[in-house]
Amino acid sequence: MTRREFITLLGGAAVGWPLASYAQRPAIPVVGFLHTLSLENVPHFVPAFNRGLKEEGFVDGQNVIVEYRWAHGQYDRLSELAADLVNRKVAVIAALGGEPSPQIVKQATHTIPIVFASNGDPVRDGLVASLARPGGNVTGVTIFGTDAVAKRMQLLREVAPKATLIGFLMNPNNPNGEIETKAAQTAASSLGKELLVLRAGSEDEIDAAFATMAQQGGGALLGATDTFLFGRRKKIVSLAAHYRIPAIYYLPEFAEVGGLMAYGNRITEAYRQIGIYVGRILKGEKPADLPVVQATAYEFVINLKTAKALGLTIPSGVMAIADGVIE
Repeated sequence: MTRREFITLLGGAAVGWPLASYAQRPAIPVVGFLHTLSLENVPHFVPAFNRGLKEEGFVDGQNVIVEYRWAHGQYDRLSELAADLVNRKVAVIAALGGEPSPQIVKQATHTIPIVFASNGDPVRDGLVASLARPGGNVTGVTIFGTDAVAKRMQLLREVAPKATLIGFLMNPNNPNGEIETKAAQTAASSLGKELLVLRAGSEDEIDAAFATMAQQGGGALLGATDTFLFGRRKKIVSLAAHYRIPAIYYLPEFAEVGGLMAYGNRITEAYRQIGIYVGRILKGEKPADLPVVQATAYEFVINLKTAKALGLTIPSGVMAIADGVIE
């Protein structure tokens, strides 16, 4: 072999090395993130999800790509967005924002792993076979609990003891709406209160609900667990202030925009857990073997500025159990 032939052969091999190395690199997995609302509505949920992913060794933009799809409260878009992620052939889909996101994604694929955030009973709703052994391609976190409804009612009674008629603002389009309504009726009855069910599934119906409250002489308000209502929290809190109605809601974000009180699950913790499950599935675990997590961490927040505006004095016993106080 001549020197020129050797150099030519060596040069050809060198060109082939990086190509071969590149071809052997594993493809970066893509995760679908589908939410019923918009990023503006839940800005702190995405970092919580990414924290969970990172705990399992995945960082968006480095060794995993997260494809975000936001329905902006338009539930009729969920099917289209879910189909888009399925066609994208993502590795996992996180179906978030509560019902009906998990159900729609499950209808869209029976093979791609799904990790959901549910506001209801995932067994009753047909998402999984059981909480311990989900089966199929679906698992996730459920944040629904009727016990929390009773606790909110008790806190409302402590803060507004003279209120005999309690309004319950709920979305009739929520699959779990009637179940929570029954829990609220039971809680009100046990405390000797009357419940006025206010059904609001649109902007206009929210306005009408508060007008009805004023006409009926409702003394306090309990907000239902619902994504649609969460997305309209500024409007709801503003109307409660306008009609001077003490109210308690299910997430601290309501209190942060001026709501009197909020008691419910730590949703950021639920999103972190969802990120962890997505990461574990990316590592090879199957949804069927990952038990559905029942969120148990609760948070109670009081807005003292709102209490002052309503002329209310928060009892010391209620103040003592608050996790956060907004002044």
